[in-house]
Amino acid sequence: MNGRATRIDLFSLATIQMRVFHLSWLAFFVCFFAWFAVAPLMPVIRGDLHLSKDEIANISIAAVCATIFVRLLVGPLCDRYGARLTYTWLLSLGAIPVFAIGLAHSYHSFLFLRLCIGAVGAAFVITQYHTSTMFAANVVGTANAATAGWGNAGGGVTQAVMPWILAAIVSLGLNEALGWRVAMIVPATLMLVVAILYYRYAEDTPQGNLQAVGRASPGADQERKGALQSFFAAARDYRVWMLFVTYGASFGIELTIHNLAALYYVDRFALDVKTAGLYAGSFGLLALFARACGGILSDRIAHRHGLDGRTALLFSLILLEGLGLMLFSHMSTAGTALIAMLGFGLFTHLACGATYSLTPFINRRALGGVSGIIGAGGNVGAVVAGFLMKSANSLREGLFLLGACVTVSAFCAVAVRFSSAHKNAERAAYADALAARELADGVAMKSVLQ
Repeated sequence: MNGRATRIDLFSLATIQMRVFHLSWLAFFVCFFAWFAVAPLMPVIRGDLHLSKDEIANISIAAVCATIFVRLLVGPLCDRYGARLTYTWLLSLGAIPVFAIGLAHSYHSFLFLRLCIGAVGAAFVITQYHTSTMFAANVVGTANAATAGWGNAGGGVTQAVMPWILAAIVSLGLNEALGWRVAMIVPATLMLVVAILYYRYAEDTPQGNLQAVGRASPGADQERKGALQSFFAAARDYRVWMLFVTYGASFGIELTIHNLAALYYVDRFALDVKTAGLYAGSFGLLALFARACGGILSDRIAHRHGLDGRTALLFSLILLEGLGLMLFSHMSTAGTALIAMLGFGLFTHLACGATYSLTPFINRRALGGVSGIIGAGGNVGAVVAGFLMKSANSLREGLFLLGACVTVSAFCAVAVRFSSAHKNAERAAYADALAARELADGVAMKSVLQ
C-alpha cells in the first residue's frame, strides 16, 4: 500500500498522512472562501459598478470558467512535481487577483479579475489527489469526501461572513462602495498564510517529498506518469467522462447555487443582504458533514457490494438531487425555499462525495489526470448552468430546467462499469487494507498491555 494510512485519526497531526489530511481541507477551505468572497456582496457591487443583468450573468460564468482549464492542468502537475509545490504555488499566485479585484472600477476589469480568481477553484483537484495518495482503499473515499466537504464549507462560510465583514468595515466610517473593496483583503491574506503552512508542513508521499525520496526509490509510488502521459491515459477511459458528467451535475450545481443564491433571495423574496447571505450560506455549510457522509456511505457499501455498490449509490443521489432542485424552483416563500434548498443541497453534497469516492479506483496509474478531468467536469457543469440560467426567462424557470438536466445525467453513473478482474483486485486491496488495520490495532493493544 506504499505507506498509505488505513484509518483516519482525526485529532492527530503526528503522521504525514494526517498532516496532509488537515492541511489539504484547510487549503481548499480558504481557496473556496476567496473564490466566492464577492458573491454575497454582489447586491452592493451591482450598485457600485452599475452592472446589468447580463453583465452579472457573465461574471457568474467567468467565476467558474477559468477553473476548467486550471483543473485539467494541476492534476498532471501533481503527478510531475508533487501536490505540495503545486498547492503552494496555486495559493500564492491565486491571492494576487483576490487582492486586485478591490481595485476594479469597471465591468470589464471586474470581469477579468473574477475570471482570474476562478483559477483557485483548482485547489479541489490537489486536495483529492493528495488524500488519494495518503489513504488506503478502506478509507480513501471517506478521506476524499471529508477533506473536500470541509473545504467546500468555505463557500458557505463566505456567504455568511463576508456581509458581516463588510458591515464591520462600514461601521468604522467607510461607505459600502469602498468597504467591499477593503473586505477582499481578508481572503487574500488567508491564502498567503496557508501557502506558507502547506509548504512548511505538508509532504508529497507517505515516505516524504518527491525531491527527497526520488521517484524510483523503494516505497515511493513507482506508478506515477509524466504530466502528458497521465492526462492522455485518463482521457482514453470512457468512465472518466461519465464521472465528468456526474460531477458537473453535482458540483456544477453547487457552484451555481453559490453564485446565484444570495441574489435569488434578495430579488425573489426581498430579503436584505445579510439575511440573504445567511440563507445562501446554509447551503454551503451542508458540506461540513454531507460530502463526508457521501464518502462514508460509499466506503460502507463497497464493503458489501464492491465497486458496483459505489456506482449505484451515486446514481440514486444524483437522481434525488435533480428532483429536489425542480421542487426548490417552485417554492413561493423564503422559508419553504430554504427548506427545499437544504433538501436538494444535501443530496448535491452527498453526490459530490460519492463521485470522488469512485475516482481513485478508475486508474491508479494516472490518478492526477483522472482527478483533473473529473474535477474540471464540475466547472463545465457550472458554465453550462450559467448559460442556461442566462437564457431562461426567469431564475425560477432556469432552476427547474437545471433540475431536469441533473435528473437525466444520473444515468451516466450506472454507465460506469468495471471488469471482473478490476473488481477482484480492488476487493483484494480493500481486504488487505482491513487486514493491515487490524494488525496495527493488535500491535498497539499489545504494546499497551505490556
